[in-house]
Amino acid sequence: MEGTWRRVARYTPETPTSPYTIRYEGASAEHAVLAGALRVPAALPFTEDVLAERRSVRGFRMRSIRTIGVIVSALVLLATVAGVALAAKPGPGTSFGSARVFFPNPVAYLQDQTLTDRRDADYPALQPAYVVVTLTNLDGSGYLRGDWANVRSSTGPLAYSPDNVFAYDRSDDRFEQVMAYYWVTEAQKYIQSLGFGTTLRPVNMEPQNVRINQWGADNSYSWDKHDVLRFGKGGVDDAEDAEVILHEYGHAIQDAQMTPFGGFGISAEAGAIGEGFGDYWAVTVADAVAPTLDPACVADWDSVSYTSTTPHCLRRVDQDLQYPDDLNGRVHHDGLIWSRALWDIRAALGHVKADTAILEAQFSFAPDTSMPAAAEATVDAALGLYGAAEATAVQAAFEARGIL
Repeated sequence: MEGTWRRVARYTPETPTSPYTIRYEGASAEHAVLAGALRVPAALPFTEDVLAERRSVRGFRMRSIRTIGVIVSALVLLATVAGVALAAKPGPGTSFGSARVFFPNPVAYLQDQTLTDRRDADYPALQPAYVVVTLTNLDGSGYLRGDWANVRSSTGPLAYSPDNVFAYDRSDDRFEQVMAYYWVTEAQKYIQSLGFGTTLRPVNMEPQNVRINQWGADNSYSWDKHDVLRFGKGGVDDAEDAEVILHEYGHAIQDAQMTPFGGFGISAEAGAIGEGFGDYWAVTVADAVAPTLDPACVADWDSVSYTSTTPHCLRRVDQDLQYPDDLNGRVHHDGLIWSRALWDIRAALGHVKADTAILEAQFSFAPDTSMPAAAEATVDAALGLYGAAEATAVQAAFEARGIL
Protein backbone atom coordinates (compact mmCIF):
# COMPACT_ATOMS: atom_id res chain seq x y z
CA MET A 1 0.00 0.00 0.00
CA GLU A 2 1.28 3.45 -0.86
CA GLY A 3 0.34 6.69 0.81
CA THR A 4 1.57 9.72 2.69
CA TRP A 5 1.01 11.21 6.09
CA ARG A 6 -0.75 14.56 5.91
CA ARG A 7 -1.79 16.77 8.80
CA VAL A 8 -5.39 17.89 8.34
CA ALA A 9 -6.01 21.66 8.37
CA ARG A 10 -2.28 22.30 8.49
CA TYR A 11 -2.73 26.04 7.98
CA THR A 12 -5.10 26.46 10.93
CA PRO A 13 -3.38 24.89 13.96
CA GLU A 14 -5.13 24.77 17.27
CA THR A 15 -3.67 25.94 20.56
CA PRO A 16 -0.08 24.83 21.26
CA THR A 17 -1.11 22.06 23.66
CA SER A 18 -3.90 20.59 21.58
CA PRO A 19 -3.50 17.49 19.41
CA TYR A 20 -3.04 17.64 15.68
CA THR A 21 -4.95 15.42 13.32
CA ILE A 22 -2.80 13.23 11.09
CA ARG A 23 -4.42 11.29 8.28
CA TYR A 24 -2.94 8.51 6.22
CA GLU A 25 -3.98 9.06 2.61
CA GLY A 26 -4.06 6.40 -0.07
CA ALA A 27 -4.98 3.44 2.14
CA SER A 28 -6.35 0.36 0.44
CA ALA A 29 -9.62 -1.29 1.53
CA GLU A 30 -7.94 -3.93 3.66
CA HIS A 31 -6.24 -1.18 5.63
CA ALA A 32 -9.30 1.03 5.86
CA VAL A 33 -8.95 1.22 9.60
CA LEU A 34 -5.76 3.24 9.09
CA ALA A 35 -7.44 5.62 6.69
CA GLY A 36 -9.20 7.26 9.63
CA ALA A 37 -7.73 10.13 11.56
CA LEU A 38 -5.09 9.46 14.19
CA ARG A 39 -4.71 11.88 17.04
CA VAL A 40 -1.09 12.69 17.82
CA PRO A 41 -0.47 15.11 20.70
CA ALA A 42 1.56 18.17 19.75
CA ALA A 43 3.86 17.37 22.67
CA LEU A 44 4.69 13.91 21.37
CA PRO A 45 8.00 13.72 19.47
CA PHE A 46 7.94 12.02 16.09
CA THR A 47 9.25 8.77 17.54
CA GLU A 48 10.27 5.52 15.96
CA ASP A 49 6.96 4.09 17.22
CA VAL A 50 5.14 6.52 14.97
CA LEU A 51 7.48 5.76 12.10
CA ALA A 52 7.10 2.02 12.61
CA GLU A 53 3.31 2.33 12.49
CA ARG A 54 3.59 4.29 9.27
CA ARG A 55 5.88 1.71 7.72
CA SER A 56 3.98 -1.35 8.95
CA VAL A 57 0.99 -0.61 6.75
CA ARG A 58 3.03 -0.82 3.56
CA GLY A 59 2.76 -4.62 3.67
CA PHE A 60 3.90 -6.89 0.86
CA ARG A 61 3.75 -6.24 -2.84
CA MET A 62 4.05 -8.62 -5.78
CA ARG A 63 6.71 -7.71 -8.28
CA SER A 64 7.57 -9.51 -11.48
CA ILE A 65 11.21 -10.18 -12.21
CA ARG A 66 12.15 -11.13 -15.78
CA THR A 67 15.28 -13.28 -16.05
CA ILE A 68 16.42 -15.00 -19.28
CA GLY A 69 12.96 -14.89 -20.79
CA VAL A 70 11.30 -16.48 -17.75
CA ILE A 71 8.98 -14.43 -15.58
CA VAL A 72 9.33 -15.29 -11.94
CA SER A 73 6.88 -13.88 -9.41
CA ALA A 74 8.36 -12.98 -6.07
CA LEU A 75 7.14 -11.33 -2.92
CA VAL A 76 9.13 -8.26 -2.01
CA LEU A 77 8.94 -6.99 1.52
CA LEU A 78 8.71 -3.18 1.40
CA ALA A 79 7.98 -2.60 5.07
CA THR A 80 10.64 -2.03 7.70
CA VAL A 81 10.70 -3.35 11.24
CA ALA A 82 12.21 -2.06 14.46
CA GLY A 83 12.78 1.39 12.97
CA VAL A 84 15.21 0.18 10.28
CA ALA A 85 15.00 2.31 7.14
CA LEU A 86 14.33 0.87 3.71
CA ALA A 87 17.42 0.14 1.67
CA ALA A 88 16.06 1.37 -1.64
CA LYS A 89 15.68 4.99 -2.70
CA PRO A 90 12.23 6.49 -3.12
CA GLY A 91 10.82 5.78 -6.55
CA PRO A 92 10.67 8.44 -9.25
CA GLY A 93 7.92 10.92 -8.55
CA THR A 94 7.85 10.23 -4.81
CA SER A 95 7.17 13.86 -4.05
CA PHE A 96 5.75 13.61 -0.53
CA GLY A 97 7.45 12.96 2.77
CA SER A 98 7.12 13.72 6.45
CA ALA A 99 9.27 15.63 8.88
CA ARG A 100 9.48 17.37 12.22
CA VAL A 101 9.86 21.15 12.14
CA PHE A 102 9.41 24.20 14.32
CA PHE A 103 6.15 25.92 13.46
CA PRO A 104 7.35 28.65 13.05
CA ASN A 105 9.64 28.63 16.10
CA PRO A 106 9.52 27.41 19.71
CA VAL A 107 9.12 30.81 21.41
CA ALA A 108 6.21 31.88 19.22
CA TYR A 109 4.56 28.47 19.16
CA LEU A 110 4.75 27.80 22.90
CA GLN A 111 4.55 31.47 23.93
CA ASP A 112 7.48 30.82 26.25
CA GLN A 113 10.01 33.64 26.55
CA THR A 114 12.26 31.61 28.89
CA LEU A 115 13.51 29.22 26.20
CA THR A 116 17.22 29.49 25.37
CA ASP A 117 19.67 27.86 22.98
CA ARG A 118 21.74 25.74 25.41
CA ARG A 119 24.27 24.96 22.69
CA ASP A 120 21.84 23.17 20.39
CA ALA A 121 20.58 20.89 23.17
CA ASP A 122 17.24 19.18 22.56
CA TYR A 123 15.96 19.62 26.11
CA PRO A 124 12.50 18.60 27.42
CA ALA A 125 10.86 22.05 27.35
CA LEU A 126 11.33 22.15 23.56
CA GLN A 127 9.57 18.86 22.82
CA PRO A 128 6.05 20.34 22.46
CA ALA A 129 7.41 22.77 19.84
CA TYR A 130 8.00 20.05 17.24
CA VAL A 131 5.21 19.63 14.71
CA VAL A 132 4.89 16.81 12.19
CA VAL A 133 4.35 18.18 8.69
CA THR A 134 4.08 16.89 5.15
CA LEU A 135 6.99 17.68 2.88
CA THR A 136 5.88 18.28 -0.70
CA ASN A 137 7.44 18.69 -4.14
CA LEU A 138 10.40 16.39 -3.39
CA ASP A 139 12.27 15.06 -6.41
CA GLY A 140 12.35 11.41 -5.25
CA SER A 141 16.12 11.32 -4.76
CA GLY A 142 15.88 10.83 -1.00
CA TYR A 143 17.56 14.19 -0.42
CA LEU A 144 15.96 17.53 0.39
CA ARG A 145 15.70 18.61 -3.20
CA GLY A 146 12.59 19.52 -5.06
CA ASP A 147 10.65 21.89 -7.25
CA TRP A 148 11.08 24.96 -5.05
CA ALA A 149 13.99 24.26 -2.68
CA ASN A 150 17.36 22.57 -3.01
CA VAL A 151 19.52 22.01 0.07
CA ARG A 152 22.91 21.93 -1.59
CA SER A 153 25.39 21.71 1.25
CA SER A 154 25.96 21.84 4.98
CA THR A 155 28.85 21.57 7.38
CA GLY A 156 27.75 17.99 8.08
CA PRO A 157 26.23 15.29 5.90
CA LEU A 158 23.24 16.10 3.74
CA ALA A 159 19.96 14.79 5.07
CA TYR A 160 18.96 11.61 3.27
CA SER A 161 15.98 9.34 3.81
CA PRO A 162 15.15 6.29 1.70
CA ASP A 163 11.47 6.67 2.51
CA ASN A 164 11.30 10.48 2.74
CA VAL A 165 10.92 10.52 6.53
CA PHE A 166 13.09 13.25 8.04
CA ALA A 167 12.64 12.92 11.82
CA TYR A 168 15.51 14.94 13.29
CA ASP A 169 15.73 17.16 16.35
CA ARG A 170 17.65 20.40 16.73
CA SER A 171 20.75 18.70 18.16
CA ASP A 172 21.25 17.26 14.66
CA ASP A 173 22.27 19.84 12.03
CA ARG A 174 20.12 18.03 9.51
CA PHE A 175 17.11 19.45 11.33
CA GLU A 176 18.01 22.88 9.92
CA GLN A 177 18.18 21.44 6.42
CA VAL A 178 14.63 20.18 6.87
CA MET A 179 13.52 23.57 8.17
CA ALA A 180 14.97 25.36 5.16
CA TYR A 181 13.42 22.94 2.68
CA TYR A 182 10.00 23.03 4.30
CA TRP A 183 9.69 26.78 4.79
CA VAL A 184 11.11 27.81 1.41
CA THR A 185 8.77 25.35 -0.27
CA GLU A 186 5.78 26.57 1.74
CA ALA A 187 6.64 30.18 0.89
CA GLN A 188 6.71 29.43 -2.82
CA LYS A 189 3.46 27.49 -2.58
CA TYR A 190 1.93 30.48 -0.83
CA ILE A 191 3.10 32.77 -3.64
CA GLN A 192 1.52 30.47 -6.21
CA SER A 193 -1.71 30.33 -4.20
CA LEU A 194 -1.99 34.08 -4.84
CA GLY A 195 -1.99 33.46 -8.59
CA PHE A 196 1.66 34.08 -9.39
CA GLY A 197 2.79 31.62 -12.04
CA THR A 198 -0.75 31.17 -13.38
CA THR A 199 -2.84 34.33 -13.78
CA LEU A 200 0.08 36.55 -12.75
CA ARG A 201 3.79 36.54 -13.56
CA PRO A 202 5.86 33.92 -11.70
CA VAL A 203 7.89 35.06 -8.70
CA ASN A 204 11.14 33.15 -8.08
CA MET A 205 9.39 30.06 -9.40
CA GLU A 206 12.44 27.79 -9.40
CA PRO A 207 14.37 25.58 -6.97
CA GLN A 208 15.98 27.98 -4.49
CA ASN A 209 19.49 26.85 -3.55
CA VAL A 210 20.22 26.76 0.17
CA ARG A 211 23.41 26.25 2.16
CA ILE A 212 23.17 25.44 5.87
CA ASN A 213 25.67 26.30 8.65
CA GLN A 214 28.35 27.32 6.17
CA TRP A 215 28.66 30.84 7.45
CA GLY A 216 30.66 30.89 10.66
CA ALA A 217 28.78 33.77 12.23
CA ASP A 218 25.37 34.43 13.74
CA ASN A 219 24.09 35.91 10.49
CA SER A 220 22.53 34.83 7.20
CA TYR A 221 22.20 36.33 3.75
CA SER A 222 20.83 35.98 0.24
CA TRP A 223 23.49 36.24 -2.48
CA ASP A 224 22.10 37.19 -5.86
CA LYS A 225 25.40 36.52 -7.68
CA HIS A 226 25.06 32.80 -6.95
CA ASP A 227 21.30 32.78 -6.33
CA VAL A 228 21.73 31.10 -2.95
CA LEU A 229 20.50 31.52 0.61
CA ARG A 230 23.20 30.95 3.17
CA PHE A 231 22.37 30.44 6.84
CA GLY A 232 24.83 30.93 9.67
CA LYS A 233 25.32 29.45 13.10
CA GLY A 234 26.02 30.82 16.53
CA GLY A 235 23.53 31.24 19.31
CA VAL A 236 20.36 29.70 17.93
CA ASP A 237 21.43 28.49 14.50
CA ASP A 238 19.61 30.74 12.05
CA ALA A 239 17.77 28.06 10.08
CA GLU A 240 16.06 26.85 13.26
CA ASP A 241 13.77 29.88 13.02
CA ALA A 242 11.32 29.90 10.12
CA GLU A 243 11.16 33.68 10.11
CA VAL A 244 14.90 34.00 9.47
CA ILE A 245 14.52 31.61 6.54
CA LEU A 246 11.55 33.56 5.19
CA HIS A 247 13.32 36.90 5.61
CA GLU A 248 16.24 35.75 3.46
CA TYR A 249 13.83 34.25 0.93
CA GLY A 250 12.26 37.71 0.75
CA HIS A 251 15.55 39.09 -0.56
CA ALA A 252 15.70 36.31 -3.15
CA ILE A 253 12.16 37.20 -4.23
CA GLN A 254 13.05 40.83 -4.87
CA ASP A 255 16.19 39.92 -6.79
CA ALA A 256 14.16 37.49 -8.92
CA GLN A 257 11.74 40.30 -9.80
CA MET A 258 14.48 42.52 -11.23
CA THR A 259 15.19 42.62 -14.96
CA PRO A 260 17.91 41.54 -15.42
CA PHE A 261 18.02 39.26 -12.39
CA GLY A 262 19.51 40.52 -9.15
CA GLY A 263 20.88 43.77 -7.84
CA PHE A 264 17.92 45.08 -5.87
CA GLY A 265 18.77 47.46 -3.03
CA ILE A 266 21.75 49.38 -4.41
CA SER A 267 20.67 52.66 -2.78
CA ALA A 268 20.13 53.32 0.93
CA GLU A 269 16.35 53.57 0.63
CA ALA A 270 16.09 50.57 -1.66
CA GLY A 271 18.20 48.60 0.82
CA ALA A 272 15.83 49.64 3.60
CA ILE A 273 12.86 48.54 1.48
CA GLY A 274 14.57 45.19 1.03
CA GLU A 275 15.04 44.72 4.77
CA GLY A 276 11.54 45.95 5.52
CA PHE A 277 10.02 43.63 2.96
CA GLY A 278 12.11 40.72 4.28
CA ASP A 279 10.73 41.28 7.77
CA TYR A 280 7.21 41.68 6.46
CA TRP A 281 7.49 38.58 4.29
CA ALA A 282 8.70 36.57 7.28
CA VAL A 283 5.67 37.43 9.39
CA THR A 284 2.99 37.38 6.69
CA VAL A 285 3.93 33.87 5.51
CA ALA A 286 4.46 32.60 9.05
CA ASP A 287 1.07 33.99 10.04
CA ALA A 288 -0.62 32.39 7.02
CA VAL A 289 0.98 28.98 7.59
CA ALA A 290 1.50 28.84 11.36
CA PRO A 291 -0.34 31.69 13.12
CA THR A 292 0.77 32.64 16.63
CA LEU A 293 -0.33 35.21 19.20
CA ASP A 294 2.23 37.94 18.38
CA PRO A 295 2.65 37.85 14.60
CA ALA A 296 4.36 41.27 14.38
CA CYS A 297 7.43 39.94 16.26
CA VAL A 298 10.15 38.80 13.86
CA ALA A 299 12.37 35.80 14.71
CA ASP A 300 11.31 35.26 18.33
CA TRP A 301 13.53 32.17 18.69
CA ASP A 302 16.68 33.31 16.92
CA SER A 303 16.67 36.51 18.94
CA VAL A 304 16.81 34.88 22.40
CA SER A 305 20.59 34.76 22.04
CA TYR A 306 21.07 38.52 21.58
CA THR A 307 18.09 40.26 23.23
CA SER A 308 17.61 40.78 26.95
CA THR A 309 14.10 42.22 27.03
CA THR A 310 10.88 40.35 26.38
CA PRO A 311 9.20 39.60 24.16
CA HIS A 312 12.31 38.52 22.28
CA CYS A 313 12.20 39.95 18.75
CA LEU A 314 14.86 40.56 16.14
CA ARG A 315 12.63 43.43 15.00
CA ARG A 316 8.92 44.22 14.89
CA VAL A 317 6.79 45.27 11.94
CA ASP A 318 4.45 47.46 14.01
CA GLN A 319 6.88 50.22 15.04
CA ASP A 320 5.71 53.84 14.87
CA LEU A 321 8.41 55.48 12.74
CA GLN A 322 8.02 58.23 10.16
CA TYR A 323 9.53 59.02 6.78
CA PRO A 324 11.78 60.92 6.36
CA ASP A 325 12.27 62.17 9.92
CA ASP A 326 13.28 58.81 11.41
CA LEU A 327 15.69 57.77 8.65
CA ASN A 328 19.22 57.29 9.97
CA GLY A 329 20.93 55.53 7.05
CA ARG A 330 20.95 52.05 8.66
CA VAL A 331 18.94 49.81 6.39
CA HIS A 332 17.52 47.51 9.06
CA HIS A 333 16.34 50.46 11.13
CA ASP A 334 14.98 52.41 8.17
CA GLY A 335 13.27 49.29 6.91
CA LEU A 336 10.98 49.46 9.95
CA ILE A 337 9.17 52.35 8.26
CA TRP A 338 8.50 50.26 5.17
CA SER A 339 7.52 47.08 7.02
CA ARG A 340 5.00 49.01 9.14
CA ALA A 341 3.36 50.41 6.00
CA LEU A 342 3.07 46.91 4.55
CA TRP A 343 1.72 45.58 7.85
CA ASP A 344 -0.97 48.27 7.84
CA ILE A 345 -1.87 47.41 4.25
CA ARG A 346 -2.28 43.80 5.33
CA ALA A 347 -4.57 44.88 8.17
CA ALA A 348 -6.68 46.91 5.75
CA LEU A 349 -6.93 44.43 2.86
CA GLY A 350 -6.28 41.02 4.38
CA HIS A 351 -3.18 39.02 3.64
CA VAL A 352 -4.29 37.68 0.24
CA LYS A 353 -5.00 41.02 -1.43
CA ALA A 354 -2.17 42.79 0.40
CA ASP A 355 0.50 40.25 -0.46
CA THR A 356 -0.67 39.99 -4.06
CA ALA A 357 -0.48 43.76 -4.55
CA ILE A 358 2.84 44.05 -2.71
CA LEU A 359 4.47 41.32 -4.79
CA GLU A 360 3.00 42.58 -8.06
CA ALA A 361 4.28 46.10 -7.37
CA GLN A 362 7.86 44.90 -6.92
CA PHE A 363 8.11 44.03 -10.61
CA SER A 364 8.03 47.82 -11.17
CA PHE A 365 10.71 48.73 -8.62
CA ALA A 366 14.02 50.08 -9.83
CA PRO A 367 17.08 48.55 -8.11
CA ASP A 368 17.74 51.94 -6.50
CA THR A 369 14.13 52.94 -5.88
CA SER A 370 13.10 55.44 -3.24
CA MET A 371 10.35 54.78 -0.73
CA PRO A 372 7.91 57.27 -2.33
CA ALA A 373 8.46 55.74 -5.79
CA ALA A 374 7.98 52.21 -4.47
CA ALA A 375 4.86 53.31 -2.59
CA GLU A 376 3.36 54.83 -5.74
CA ALA A 377 4.02 51.56 -7.59
CA THR A 378 2.24 49.64 -4.82
CA VAL A 379 -0.80 51.93 -4.99
CA ASP A 380 -0.89 51.46 -8.75
CA ALA A 381 -0.68 47.69 -8.36
CA ALA A 382 -3.60 47.66 -5.93
CA LEU A 383 -5.63 49.86 -8.29
CA GLY A 384 -4.95 47.62 -11.26
CA LEU A 385 -5.66 44.41 -9.38
CA TYR A 386 -8.63 45.39 -7.22
CA GLY A 387 -9.90 48.91 -7.85
CA ALA A 388 -10.17 52.33 -6.24
CA ALA A 389 -11.21 51.28 -2.73
CA GLU A 390 -8.19 49.02 -2.22
CA ALA A 391 -5.85 51.56 -3.81
CA THR A 392 -7.15 54.22 -1.42
CA ALA A 393 -6.44 51.95 1.56
CA VAL A 394 -2.88 51.36 0.34
CA GLN A 395 -2.41 55.10 -0.20
CA ALA A 396 -3.60 55.78 3.35
CA ALA A 397 -1.10 53.29 4.83
CA PHE A 398 1.82 54.99 3.11
CA GLU A 399 0.51 58.45 4.05
CA ALA A 400 0.35 57.38 7.69
CA ARG A 401 4.10 56.70 7.56
CA GLY A 402 4.82 59.99 5.76
CA ILE A 403 6.01 58.15 2.64
CA LEU A 404 3.29 59.66 0.43
